[in-house]
Amino acid sequence: MSSAWLLPEHIADVLPAEARRIEELRRTLLDMARGYGFELVQPPLMEHLDSLLSGTGQALDLRTFKLVDQLSGRTLGVRADTTPQVARIDAHLLNRSGVTRLSYCGPVLHTRPQGAQSTREPLQLGAEIYGHAGLEADLEIQELALDGLRAAGIGGLVLDLADARILRGVLGDAPISAALRADIASALAGKDASRLAGLSAELPEATRAGLLALPRLFGDVAILAQARSVLPAHPLILAALDDLAWLAGHVAKASPEVRIGFDLADMGGSGYYSGPRFAIYADGATDALLRGGRYDEVGAVFGRNRPAVGFSTDLKALVASAQSATRRLAVRAPWSEDDASRAAIRHLRGLGETVVCMLPGHDHEGEEFECDRELVAVGGQWVLRAL
Repeated sequence: MSSAWLLPEHIADVLPAEARRIEELRRTLLDMARGYGFELVQPPLMEHLDSLLSGTGQALDLRTFKLVDQLSGRTLGVRADTTPQVARIDAHLLNRSGVTRLSYCGPVLHTRPQGAQSTREPLQLGAEIYGHAGLEADLEIQELALDGLRAAGIGGLVLDLADARILRGVLGDAPISAALRADIASALAGKDASRLAGLSAELPEATRAGLLALPRLFGDVAILAQARSVLPAHPLILAALDDLAWLAGHVAKASPEVRIGFDLADMGGSGYYSGPRFAIYADGATDALLRGGRYDEVGAVFGRNRPAVGFSTDLKALVASAQSATRRLAVRAPWSEDDASRAAIRHLRGLGETVVCMLPGHDHEGEEFECDRELVAVGGQWVLRAL
């Protein structure tokens, strides 16, 4: 018999120290996005399923919790990804003609964890630019993402670049069903060469050769030249390689400490990417801290096929990857009815100090805080004294 207070698998409470770090990072990253000109939006946690999953594909459908609305009888979904909701806001509610920069932060819920140690309730933070098809928007999103990870205290960053157009160019006009295309993308994401060989057995020889070459096309900037020699000279592929070189060159100039790599078979993350895409890792890590890219088609189902590019990250995972923070410094104060003492405490809190008041009978409180000073009465005055 299970205990009533046990939580579902891959669902957990966030305790004080971690909760503070998550909230501080949330504020830091949203303020940083605002400094870039991004406006904050807050989509609802659930909405009608047909709207929530419009244009997102089967993968997101399988990750989405469904329930019946007791008011309308319609099926609702609890969001598993906020990007389609923000696309809906841009298309239907804001309906602007120029560039729109939007940021957001809120929980999402997944039916299954994405990894053995993953939560099913990530706290998704993201930023998106709508209305500009040029690479300038892609570069701005990548720079904001890198700035955010640096602000989180994560060093040794590795930027991996890819492009969804490369697979489209390799497949070309080959007669491929949607199911087979999805299976090929899955095999590429897992670098499963044997499965890829089986899936491509009936495809034209040039297409098959290009697919089998993709899992080997990862490494430094030399990979771009190698790709030009082994992949078909398809206009989509050539444009993608040119764009990746342009982005890598600008990031290298602005962030020389960031290692830049290319993985032309990378199909991880959301399936709605349409152009350049990226993932950022901490050096030596196998899981991406953040993913993003261009998804120009995501708003089409809402009636406005606007250019779009953005990124998202899970703040819970980000905090776990960041350097451990020390406990917050605070002032310890005795509980007292003395007006001068209470006024001194209010004054210190007004200055931004954390003052932990020791309630009667409790000498030690607040494991989240490191009290390095105390408020004491000296000669009828309340003063701070170092501990």
